[in-house]
Order: sequence, then C-alpha cells, then structure tokens
Amino acid sequence: KLDYLETLGVNAIELMPIQEFDGNDSWGYNPCFYFATDKAYGTDEAYKYFIDECHKRGIAVIVDVVFNHATGQHPYAKMWWNAGANKTAADNPFFNVDAPHNWSVFHDFNHTYAETVSYFDEVLEYWLEEYNVDGFRFDLTKGFVQNPGNYDAGGYSAQRIGILKHYAETIRAVEEDAYIIFEHFCDQSEETELYNSVGALCWNNNQRNGFKQSVLGYTGSSFSDFKKGRVNNIETHDEERIAYDATKYAQSWAKPWNVLTKRLQAVYAFHFLTPYPKMMWQFGELGYDVSIEENGRTGRKPVRWNYFEDANRKALYDALSKIISWRTDHEEYYGQDNLTVHTWSVGDAQMGGKVLVMDKVIVVANFNNAQSTTTVNVPSAGEWTNLMTGEKVQLGASHSFTLAGSDYIVLVKE
Repeated sequence: KLDYLETLGVNAIELMPIQEFDGNDSWGYNPCFYFATDKAYGTDEAYKYFIDECHKRGIAVIVDVVFNHATGQHPYAKMWWNAGANKTAADNPFFNVDAPHNWSVFHDFNHTYAETVSYFDEVLEYWLEEYNVDGFRFDLTKGFVQNPGNYDAGGYSAQRIGILKHYAETIRAVEEDAYIIFEHFCDQSEETELYNSVGALCWNNNQRNGFKQSVLGYTGSSFSDFKKGRVNNIETHDEERIAYDATKYAQSWAKPWNVLTKRLQAVYAFHFLTPYPKMMWQFGELGYDVSIEENGRTGRKPVRWNYFEDANRKALYDALSKIISWRTDHEEYYGQDNLTVHTWSVGDAQMGGKVLVMDKVIVVANFNNAQSTTTVNVPSAGEWTNLMTGEKVQLGASHSFTLAGSDYIVLVKE
C-alpha cells in the first residue's frame, strides 16, 4: 500500500514503537529489548525492505522510541530486581524504584546515570546506521528528569533540557538532517528552547477539539493556532476518531456521509495548508470511524480497505491527495520558517465562513447547515486556481464567497 500513501502525498511515516515489546498485540509502549525489532510485525529483513521501499518513494521513516521506561523483562531491570515488591531494586543504577514524577508506567529509567545515557546513545546510533531510519519520535520526554521540582514534572527543568539536547546531539552526529520529535507537553519555554537549539519538534495536540466540534456542527469550535517548532496534529492514537464521534454525536444534519465527507475535507484543508509540520493518524484520509476502544484501547482494529470503494470516503481521500500533494509539491513555499498568514478567522462567530488566507492559499469553509456568504481580503489580485476542480478564478482586492451549507473552497496561486 505504499503507492496508495505516495499518491496521498505522504512524505513521512511515523511508526509506533517497533522495538521488541512484551506480547504480540500492543502499541509498543511496553518495550523490553531496544536493539530488536518486534517479532509481531516481521523479520529484521522485512523491516529493512519496508524502509528501503519507503525511501524509493521519497517517504521518510520515523521510529517512535520509548526511553522513559521499560518492562520488567528488560535485562537491566532483571539484574537488580526486588522480587518481593515486583519492581526494580533500590541498588539498581539504571532504574528508579519509583518514578520521580506521576507520568511513568512500568519501570522508570534514570537518565542522569552515565551508563543509561551511553546505552541509549548506542540504541539511537544502531537504528540510524543498521536500519537507515530517518529520525525518532521520543515518547513521554516530560519524564526524562530526576528532579522535576513538582510531581507533575511540568515546570522548566534545565536538567531535562540537558538530557534531551544530549540525545539530539547524538542523533545529529550520525545523521545531521534526522527528524527529532519529542512528546513533551512541558513548559512552553522548554519546547521553544529545544527547537531553537537542536531543531527538535514537539507535539502540539491543541487543534483537535476545535476541528472536531466544527465537523460535528457545534460551537466551542474555534481552531487553535498552529505553532512554530511543533508537529501539529488533528488526530493522534491517543484520542477518539473524529469520524467516529461525528457518526455518534454530530448534529443530525451533519451525520450523513455525503455531508460528513465535505466537513472532514474542510478541516483537513485548514490543517494541512497552514504552516509548520503536520501529521495525520492512519486512515483519517478515509474517515475511519471505528472507536479507539474497539477490542480494548490497544487491541487490534479492523483494517477496512473496502472504505476506498465507498464514494464518499474515496472523495475524502481524493481531496486530501490534492491538498497534501500541493503542499509537498511546494516545498519552496512551505519550507520557509515563517510563512505569512494574513487572515486566520476561525472562531465560533465564523461558523458560516471560517477563513485562512496566506500569500498563495485561500481556504473558506461554511460549517453551518444553510448557505452563507463570506467576504475575504485577497493578498494578490489576479488568477487563482480552485484546487479541487482545477477551475481558474479571477479575484480582485476582495472577494465574496457564497457557499452551500457544509461546503468549502480552496484556492491556490502558482
């Protein structure tokens, strides 16, 4: 299915943890052996073949790694183990007996111990050199601290910054352009410092609720700002699917799939055409609407390629293919560190006409059920192209867009 992803416009795949974890059915956040690929997905050679085939299509492969904690199967846990308490022993140099923060699961690593750092340096180097991966997403970096100052671990920590910078520098020494992504959720000054100093991107999940409420047809749907130095997400593995919530809880007029597909297309247009890195959870492009709790939170979910044969879901895929591909095809534009956003009018008061205006992009979406007209200031008069239809449109200094309920338009300028 890599051709399917290439046609969609995907230029990077971030795998959830594939280093050997306990059991076979898992999300991988219960790691035990960091130099091994997990047996549930195939052989070492199969992993390498997959990565090579991604690279042939210009798709980077980013591996999610879990260095905050490990299960009791990890050798360093077993070597110093308190069987009576069923946890690591007090003399274990690699692990804390109890995590010094309230975010950890399993057994918490001590990243101030030199041999812990050396061990994970070798892990990073191994995956870059042996598997030729293009970078890493670090899980729960908020927990890479021994003295958080508060048990929530949220305040600024120079210790944590130093630890994370070191791992970033280890990666850069092997592959200067590797992706470094932290699931951090800490003090904003930390996230900014990590980006400015070592080019590390942090996860930003704060856009999801506004997008979801707009799809569902409710207020409380202001879109939060996209953030520089962050990976902005519309859906992640940790939240319920927007399409699932829509089929259950949306306004009655927004639930039919011939309507829902347009509303999903609209929010993805805002998501992908604003600045800075973007991600999409698998099958979002087909409106996957199976609950995150199906078969248990981390249990297997049905793979429904038959969605691709459904006209409304295929329309969502086709729209996203045009949107994402236009973005990735214009790297000279989106690759800028500071893109000008002229209009970002996306609050509750604009349900009938939420607006994004940039130098080369205009998005207008009507999230109401009735026809609405919205006037937009145009950054440069002249010929624009309707990205969905290919139609050429002449715009003046301002333009009024009249859209049917649940409709949207994307105009781009070459």
